[in-house]
Amino acid sequence: MTINEHLAALGITLPAVATPAAAYVPYVRSGNLVFLSGHIAKKDGRPWVGQLGATLATADGQAAARAVAVDLLGTLQAAAGGDLGRVRRIVKVMSLVNSVAGFTEQHLVTNGCSELLVRVFGPEIGAHARSAFGVAQIPLGACVEIELVAELQ
Repeated sequence: MTINEHLAALGITLPAVATPAAAYVPYVRSGNLVFLSGHIAKKDGRPWVGQLGATLATADGQAAARAVAVDLLGTLQAAAGGDLGRVRRIVKVMSLVNSVAGFTEQHLVTNGCSELLVRVFGPEIGAHARSAFGVAQIPLGACVEIELVAELQ
């Protein structure tokens, strides 16, 4: 199955690259690596606002992280010249989870992103190194922000 067939089977249509909200670019290529800027969770086209452990449960965070993964894939597709088949490896995912001090399930929230990447690319390409952090706040009050590093052919 091709990447596009995997996406279609999952009912996923990739969005266009979002216009940056500040002084940065959506991605930077250096050699075969592409570094995607952090993408915040969105729901119905707006920032998915909330704090894990206060207004959102772990399952909500997982859904938000999955939504971020879809946006990241749209940006990665643009960085790969429109062809996700050029992705050789998802190298690293870094996740920031807007959470209360006692919330300790940031890693489970981030699985929403990681699991989708493995489903889309398969374990040889999609499995990646990862960090998940709990933070006091994310821009616009979003519940999750994720950045990604990938290797392209």
